[in-house]
Amino acid sequence: MAVSLSHVSYSATFTSSASKTTVSGPSLSPHSIKVPTFLPLTVKPLNSSFTPHGARAITIAPHATSTPSSIPSDTSTTTFHGLCYVVGDNIDTDQIIPAEYLTLVPSNPDEYEKLGSYALIGLPSSYATRFIEPNETKTKYSIVIGGANFGCGSSREHAPVALGAAGAKAVVAESYARIFFRNSVATGEVYPLESEVRICEECRTGDVVTIELGESRLINHTTGKEYKLKPIGDAGPVIEAGGIFAYARKTGMIPSQSK
Repeated sequence: MAVSLSHVSYSATFTSSASKTTVSGPSLSPHSIKVPTFLPLTVKPLNSSFTPHGARAITIAPHATSTPSSIPSDTSTTTFHGLCYVVGDNIDTDQIIPAEYLTLVPSNPDEYEKLGSYALIGLPSSYATRFIEPNETKTKYSIVIGGANFGCGSSREHAPVALGAAGAKAVVAESYARIFFRNSVATGEVYPLESEVRICEECRTGDVVTIELGESRLINHTTGKEYKLKPIGDAGPVIEAGGIFAYARKTGMIPSQSK
């Protein structure tokens, strides 16, 4: 706070000489200085109905496409029927599509088809029946059945893309490498379905099978046995749409590409 001085008339006389400079003025006595008095600060409690100036109530409504009811789910009636190709455990990405073929660009239709012609070409010679016959670009096996840790190895997206390009619709395995599962969903090329038992030990290459996504069931018509599959869940509509970007456009999350 500023200190107020009352009844003080100040005048100064400056005397300058070669030897000194003197300054004279009135002297201030302690009684002539008035110190302000401060009143106690009173703080009023805030009223529960207090609203800051200019404040407005804001209601946030989620985008229509983010609600579960607006997310398309067409997998309830999706079925796959055909011959199955059976492999074992730890089928890695080098066996699914060797690194020498990763120069092929899937966005190029011709190279996409060529990429499919090399699907599972890296399997060892112990697999007498090949996934794709020589001089063919498509497989006659629409369903691949595997064991544990299917798709382990590198993170290459070419692995599920190669299977899809070859004509496979789904892979049924006891378990997956997480990156292969994610890439399958992101690209929308194949359904990565998980079995509750080791179907790979009960099915044989060439068996006729049907997969019913809505029932989460695999039926082996050759043996007459049925197997329960784990539900595909929220990944189903993404794959059904053709991958994560196609799904985002379909649901309005991102603008559709101009034609």
